[in-house]
Amino acid sequence: MAIGIAANRLELLQIADAVAREKGIEKEVVIEAIEDALQKAARARYGAEHDIRVKIDPRTGETTQKRVIEIVADDADLEGEIGKVHLTSAKRTWRDAEIGKVYEEALPPFEIGRVQTQMARQVVMHKVREAERERQYEEYKDRSGEIVNGSVKRVEYGNVIVDLGRGEGIMRRDQSIPRENFNVGDRIRAYIYDVRRETKGPQIMLSRAHGGFMAKLFAQEVPEVYDGVIEIRAVARDPGSRAKMAVISNDSSIDPVGACVGMRGSRVQAVVAELQGEKIDIIQWSEDEATFIVNALAPAEVSKVVMDEEDERVEVVVPDEQLSLAIGRRGQNVRLASQLTGWQIDIMTESQESERRQKQFAEATALFQEALDVDEVIAQLLVTEGFTAVEDVAYVETHEIGSIEGFDDETAEELQARAREFLEKEAAALDAKRVELGVQDELLGVEGVTLAMAVALGEGDVKTIEDLAGLVPDDMRGWFESRNGERVREPGILESFNLSPDDAEALIMRARIAMGWVEAPPEPEYEEIEGEAEEVAEVEGEEAPAAEEAAEEQ
Repeated sequence: MAIGIAANRLELLQIADAVAREKGIEKEVVIEAIEDALQKAARARYGAEHDIRVKIDPRTGETTQKRVIEIVADDADLEGEIGKVHLTSAKRTWRDAEIGKVYEEALPPFEIGRVQTQMARQVVMHKVREAERERQYEEYKDRSGEIVNGSVKRVEYGNVIVDLGRGEGIMRRDQSIPRENFNVGDRIRAYIYDVRRETKGPQIMLSRAHGGFMAKLFAQEVPEVYDGVIEIRAVARDPGSRAKMAVISNDSSIDPVGACVGMRGSRVQAVVAELQGEKIDIIQWSEDEATFIVNALAPAEVSKVVMDEEDERVEVVVPDEQLSLAIGRRGQNVRLASQLTGWQIDIMTESQESERRQKQFAEATALFQEALDVDEVIAQLLVTEGFTAVEDVAYVETHEIGSIEGFDDETAEELQARAREFLEKEAAALDAKRVELGVQDELLGVEGVTLAMAVALGEGDVKTIEDLAGLVPDDMRGWFESRNGERVREPGILESFNLSPDDAEALIMRARIAMGWVEAPPEPEYEEIEGEAEEVAEVEGEEAPAAEEAAEEQ
């Protein structure tokens, strides 16, 4: 764009109007840019210390130039200031000069040289470019989540630059569908997932791999989705290959899955065609997490679901012949189901689960045989009744054991005595090992730290309260790392104790309080309810005579 500053009035307005239309910005913005350019040229002509202001009449194109002078005190420092004059100097020109007064002087028109013209042109171009970028940002900043149409402007290292008409978007290589190639001039439909304001101008980030793109395509093809009767609650995609979408209907008379599929699959096929043949599983969303997970693993059938809400992990048991279907090609089905539900899903066959249950039963039986010195039949009876640890036997109510078929209270008391004796011996052995590992006695004084934990901490080189205070919950519970694209579990020091995140955090906080690193939270204060003491006294006063009367009757 070339703008001639040395133009007559009519030409000036015509230039401003043409630039405004070309760049899609307001005419006033272009006129302001020209005014700023002329001001810089005038200051170059008359001196940088002058405050020169140029005004262009937007109707006539007439240009006025004036110098603005502000009067300041004689002791004021004018270094770096423009358009300011000391009072004494000002009185030589204006007798009525006083501090704070502002004078304006009209300047005659002047010819702008070649250098000033070039500088002014650059100023105008810069201002216009800034206004154009601001206009683009304002236009697109609230359009995240929309589908836009454009044409491919250029392709750079796999990144596609798209001309959107009143803006320019970029679709990075990882946001395009694999094996999808575009050439300059191709029409393209993409999803705006972000609009960023950057120094080089607004960045309109486009995607065809985003889950929102598929959801918006369904909104265009399915009137019920567009109207909000059917909601798309979650989307998980493996772009260009397979996707899962969870839907729910706000109208019980409308089947959300059937509505999205359409007559003979017409609606879903229109979306599949746009996504280059991507297979789409449409499933029913459910508030019940277990039901939703079962639906998400379709087309595989699920026999059983065991959920661990603390770690957001779920163990899914499927028939042996359904294992490959549940996992999918290269783990695709279970991976997409995991993304869709937000749960880490572990797949297990019925035979594997049966083997695990038998193994756990055998281990618990062997433990009771050794710890309680009983035969296999008695040990198996205890396991069958739900006892899985020696502590369960030692500290439950005696009648809970005595009520087992074939047992009596005497047998129950004997089993409990043996269990407690075993636990005492085990505690003594653990304490000896703790001492051998060098774990300090004070560590056991931290509320929640058991002997078994102290030994595990010692084996993890945590031997003092200070060592414990320096940990984070992940050090105790374990964490996941990504290695070569796979999620790998790193065991924690207290991994076998199955601590919840809150329990691990509380244990560390108690150690930090003991070290004096943090202050203990204040004890909760309880306000005495007025009249409560009198009420209690009255009740006690009523009960006492009643008790005396009962004694007399006896």
